[in-house]
Amino acid sequence: MVEEARARRVDGEALSDGDEEALFSAPGGWLAQLSLAPGRGGRPLALPLLPSAGRRKMPNIKIFSGSSHPDLAQRVVDRLGIDLGKVVTKKFSNLETCVEIGESVRGEDVYIVQSGCGEINDNLMEMLIMINACKIASAARVTAVIPCFPYARQDKKDKEQVAYRPLSRAPISAKLVANMLSVAGADHIITMDLHASQIQGFFDIPVDNLYAEPAVLKWIRENIPEWGNSIIVSPDAGGAKRVTSIADRLNVEFALIHKERKKANEVASMVLVGDVKDRIAILVDDMADTCGTICHAAEKLMEAGATKVYAILTHGIFSGPAVTRINNACFEAVVVTNTIPQEQHMKESNKIQCIDISLVFAEAIRRTHNGESVSYLFSNVPYH
Repeated sequence: MVEEARARRVDGEALSDGDEEALFSAPGGWLAQLSLAPGRGGRPLALPLLPSAGRRKMPNIKIFSGSSHPDLAQRVVDRLGIDLGKVVTKKFSNLETCVEIGESVRGEDVYIVQSGCGEINDNLMEMLIMINACKIASAARVTAVIPCFPYARQDKKDKEQVAYRPLSRAPISAKLVANMLSVAGADHIITMDLHASQIQGFFDIPVDNLYAEPAVLKWIRENIPEWGNSIIVSPDAGGAKRVTSIADRLNVEFALIHKERKKANEVASMVLVGDVKDRIAILVDDMADTCGTICHAAEKLMEAGATKVYAILTHGIFSGPAVTRINNACFEAVVVTNTIPQEQHMKESNKIQCIDISLVFAEAIRRTHNGESVSYLFSNVPYH
């Protein structure tokens, strides 16, 4: 009787009192499916979702896109089978940012996709306003999905190059951004390959730091025929942990390059530690800005006897002379993910290739929304 009543409800037919009674209290009905709290005398928490023919695949979820990377947000919602939320962002004549959320978010699980790229300060402010707008509109939870975390390189007090001691007046801007996100009303952060993983400790809210490593491993195996004769190279000592993890998964050796900087974005000297002779060198780093480091590293590797040089980067910022340097360098390919828009960079250089990581973020959002573990994504590429 329960199944017949369910079928009539899904078909849109009017239900009798007997049908309602069967659906609610009969064995197998909704009452039998209640989630019971572990304490408080086993009081029910909530009714399960009612079956409905027109119900969305993922109820009570809204995903909004900021203006920094609408293409990635669209790819995410396409993979989830839902529509992007309606939002209008504009600037007043004095360049103040104005955000209008175009639909109700009351009681919804809201995700705001905004990457730290382009006009970073404007985009950061836009995200903060969007978070606050959703929060004061009674959203149940607001999650900031930040593929490339802004100001991540300013995670500690820098050192003076002469005396090599902490510069006490330098800001820790990554901590400031963390505070701003929390105060704006964010309940959860989803990001990818933080420049320093300890940035997670700047927050008092949950942070899921996803990794591009599984997608990188997949690309290497599928696109470098002789990857068994490769060596994974870190362009600086800070990335040693990252390259050793990839080298272990591929069962190959690793090397690293020690560099000293005169000042930001300018490398003074480089020393290669490891043997790359007659091997395919694969440079792996979390980000590249002006590309001075990876281009110098590529020259060093070729001088040391490497047969080919690839560069694989999570965040391809490519500001200033970066694309010109890549075109003039000895790379077979420079592979980046689309945490930052890469369409224009790929037009300017045929060496730049892109790995789509929208599936990783889509699966992270789906698992977060459904209360499932996200740790599976740390070592696996999701398949849909």
